Amino acid sequence: MRRQSSREIPTTPPERRGASPQRAPRSYPPRGSRPASQQPSGTRVMPAQARSPQAGREAPPSRPGGGAAAATAGGGRFRVRKGRVVGLVLVLLLVLLLAWPIGLILWANGKIQHVDALSGAENTPGTTYLLAGSDARGTGSVSDDGTSGARTDTIMVLHKPTSGPTSLISIPRDTYAEIPGHDSNKINAAYSLGGAPLLVETVEGLTGLTMDHYAEVGFGSVEEIVDAVGGVELCYDADVDDPKSELVWEAGCHNADGETALAFSRMRYSDPKGDIGRAERQQQVIGAVAEKVVKPSVLLNPINQVQLVNAGTDALVVDEKTGMVDLGRLALAFKGATGPDGVTGTPPIADPGYDPGTGVGSTVLLSDDAGAFWADVRDGDLEPGTVGGMPG
Repeated sequence: MRRQSSREIPTTPPERRGASPQRAPRSYPPRGSRPASQQPSGTRVMPAQARSPQAGREAPPSRPGGGAAAATAGGGRFRVRKGRVVGLVLVLLLVLLLAWPIGLILWANGKIQHVDALSGAENTPGTTYLLAGSDARGTGSVSDDGTSGARTDTIMVLHKPTSGPTSLISIPRDTYAEIPGHDSNKINAAYSLGGAPLLVETVEGLTGLTMDHYAEVGFGSVEEIVDAVGGVELCYDADVDDPKSELVWEAGCHNADGETALAFSRMRYSDPKGDIGRAERQQQVIGAVAEKVVKPSVLLNPINQVQLVNAGTDALVVDEKTGMVDLGRLALAFKGATGPDGVTGTPPIADPGYDPGTGVGSTVLLSDDAGAFWADVRDGDLEPGTVGGMPG
């Protein structure tokens, strides 16, 4: 018999002899190194874990290079890879959600026409927008009503104070006003004489409010804008068959398409209140559009977004510092002014048929307390509802 080297036989300390196999050192001698009495010939000694049927059922199959631990690690690696895929998808969705509105804003900003309109006067509290609607000919489906020349048939002051209700005040286009550098005249003559800058300066002199933003839109584009939002509901309590504006209307409220809304906003000869009534209907049209635009079904629809941008920017001119974000704030302010908590109307009027005797014809003369009225607009001190209008 070959004498085995002591280096080949693991030596168990005396106090550990007879200990449980689980407490034995986790080392095994090379096969064939045990004495013949402990290792029967032809019998392969397997670890206890492998011999246990229960352990065999619980442990995953042995794999090259790792066994159960590797399988568990492999499962962990699979879970990590799956989590990374989910995270990547979420990032891509977020990028798409952000890229569309940002791209839309950048595209729309590039389509807007700008004009040097603001006066640079000292700021007054709150944010004030001057909205000028030019009754442009050659657009829309309504025929010429017989007037001519560059002018602003619609002049609105939208003011969001630091506190208090937002106000939307229409200044009648025939309002008698001082025009800087010129004789007093109808206020819309300022646009004819000096374009947007002179109109801004004239309105600032009349109201005492500094215009922070200027936006001019041709009312001929109303047709496209209304159609882009799917029509708007308008109300007027009289039957109308007006040949000038081509408005045919049955008393009550109706859902109007673009062509009808344009005629509705232009009609004045069949209105007993004339230009005052037309200003009220124009406020109604723009307010209805603003309310429709902010509805999720319209606001979040990419097709409607593109149509609105195309329709709005084609006829829109704003001051040099106004962009799409400012126009978005303008729309929200407009919605606030035309809502139940807002203020709409005109300045207080003393005489709707005032003739100053200077050859300018019949004008609208504001009352003596118009200055206090504009101060209340500025400070947000007006009560929600309709204000101003014809003398009592």
